[in-house]
Amino acid sequence: MFDFDKWQEIFATIRKHKMRTFLTALGVFWGIFMLVFLMGAGKGLENGVTGLFGGHARNSLYMGTNSTSKPYKGLPPGRRIYLEDDDVTAITVQFADKIQYFAPRLWMSSSEIIHNDKSGSFDVRGDSPDLLQIDAIKMSEGRFLNGLDMEQRRKVAVIGSRVKTVLFEEDEDPIGQYIQFRGAKFLVVGIITSDRRGSDAQEDEETVFIPITVAQQLTNRLGRVSMFTCAMYPEIRVSQVEDDVRALLKERHNIAPEDRRGVWSDNVEEEFREVMGLFFGIKFLVWFVGIGSLLAGVIGVGNIMLIVVKERTKEIGVRKAMGATPSSIISMILLESVFITTIAGYIGLLASTGIIALMSMALGEGTEFFANPEVDLGVAFTALIILIISGALTGLVPAMQAANVNPVIALKDE
Repeated sequence: MFDFDKWQEIFATIRKHKMRTFLTALGVFWGIFMLVFLMGAGKGLENGVTGLFGGHARNSLYMGTNSTSKPYKGLPPGRRIYLEDDDVTAITVQFADKIQYFAPRLWMSSSEIIHNDKSGSFDVRGDSPDLLQIDAIKMSEGRFLNGLDMEQRRKVAVIGSRVKTVLFEEDEDPIGQYIQFRGAKFLVVGIITSDRRGSDAQEDEETVFIPITVAQQLTNRLGRVSMFTCAMYPEIRVSQVEDDVRALLKERHNIAPEDRRGVWSDNVEEEFREVMGLFFGIKFLVWFVGIGSLLAGVIGVGNIMLIVVKERTKEIGVRKAMGATPSSIISMILLESVFITTIAGYIGLLASTGIIALMSMALGEGTEFFANPEVDLGVAFTALIILIISGALTGLVPAMQAANVNPVIALKDE
């Protein structure tokens, strides 16, 4: 049953010691505020950095060749190594049970892309159909390159969304129309967007993709490949394949096994694991600092309750002399402790989530390394409940002390 008199006494005590109550509540407020705010900011940082990967296959590998740095089998250092279609065939055959998707690429220099009276300078890449399954690109209109495009050397192109904006009118449908570069006309069959963030996304959306077989023919580099990317089957680790593929290429091109420059590689799986490891450390730090702040606030509540009991020793003695039970004394002290903890903690929770929401609104789509700060409300409310329980447990010590006050001694207290 609601005890109006008891709550009246609690509010009277709070009004009497406004500054003390405020400082006590501030410690609790700051504890929950810091925990929730750091959680939200940490999540925003995580979203921003992982957004750089976008929908990129996490178990993917990029590999290509450079100039050699060591002599080998009588061959001098400084030889420029070029990948060929035969290398692609050798890799896909030998690692067919490990590599699920394989996409060779031929780099082309930037070209002036023309459509009617509009033009712009954009990158052109010779790519293959599996790229759509590996890279962080997705179709917004039309289709991507397919096997027949490759086999029949069709002059078709998939353009980035930025290319569409520059070369076509706002209400104009690019699908089925022609663009021209390097003296050849290409039929636009699709438009892609990138789901990465930052400069990588901009690069994807400012690119024209054509079949690699056409790119080889157009640049008079038949059979040549600049690099390739591949994605493993789900149960295969990239590191299980990376060294073997590199060793195969070194053997085929007479590159010294210890030559680190001859063949380069970029293990996306390893990079992503390193990033996730970093954020595990950040989360640990956030919880460490946040819980430390919460404990400081809760301990502050306990200390203040001890002072309250000390100040009210004579009052408590009078109550006990008049027949007050130990449980009523304990409940009075506990209620004050829980009330201060609950109100301060709830205000701290509201303030922190409000600031996180304002940050999210102000940032919009976010920056390159920070996006969509958010808080798991389930975790936040759990932290608040734990804080309230901790406040009650902390207040239990002074409450028990008050319950054990000897009325005779208390009445003599000055």
